[in-house]
Amino acid sequence: MALKIDTDRFTNLALEEHDGGLWVVTLNRPAKRNALDIDTIEELVDFFSVAPRAGVRAVVLAGAGDHFCAGLDLVEHHDEDRSPADFMHVCLRWHEAFNKMEYGGVPVIAALQGAVVGGGLELASSAHVRVMDQSAYFALPEGQRGLFTGGGATIRVTDLVGKARMIDMMLTGRVYQGQEAVDLGLAQYIVEGSSFDAAMDLARKAAENLPLSNFAICSAVSHMQNMSAMDAAYAEAVVAGVVNTQPAARERLAAFADKTAARVRRND
Repeated sequence: MALKIDTDRFTNLALEEHDGGLWVVTLNRPAKRNALDIDTIEELVDFFSVAPRAGVRAVVLAGAGDHFCAGLDLVEHHDEDRSPADFMHVCLRWHEAFNKMEYGGVPVIAALQGAVVGGGLELASSAHVRVMDQSAYFALPEGQRGLFTGGGATIRVTDLVGKARMIDMMLTGRVYQGQEAVDLGLAQYIVEGSSFDAAMDLARKAAENLPLSNFAICSAVSHMQNMSAMDAAYAEAVVAGVVNTQPAARERLAAFADKTAARVRRND
């Protein structure tokens, strides 16, 4: 029996369930440019912990207002005046939330607008697909704030843009936007209109895939990137053995065999 998500328990995240197992998760602190305080992080942990077991087939991650996420709530951080050990545990909760997104097996499509900065970029880089509009911009201003990344930028953002650009972004506060951001890998899509609408279209398409296939795509690939080439090849073969023989795929394979399934075509 699938678990049920109690939407009333969430205050910093606005949750909406749509048809076909599609959920919209919106950072709902627009007055703070959706900065991430510890309560928001805990809600992300809660939602993405249960999502794979609650019939969620795809998620659109968005930000209320003009910005996706401006990063760590610096006011909270200042006021809490945490000890090194306290802040280490805060960072570990960020990692818990973002790992559950990346490795949880449910496709997460991020709709980006305005600021995607600091911890906001760490959050966005945990999504499987990122769609940006023309207003979106990316930066890691930690160096100018006397800080260092603590939510996985050294891992995920470095994977996206490379070590040299990552260090440059942190040292200088360099901002990327527009097509250049896509060319570097900070987003996979850039749209003239609404990034949210485009993300919804992609999420609906992903939600039509078989859940086990999506689980493998949105979990196994990341795990395999952490393995040696030999171990990854072995793991890939095992995952393919399970996924490619799933009974639910028989109908789709039959449609391909009898030529009733759509074929992949050029985008002419």
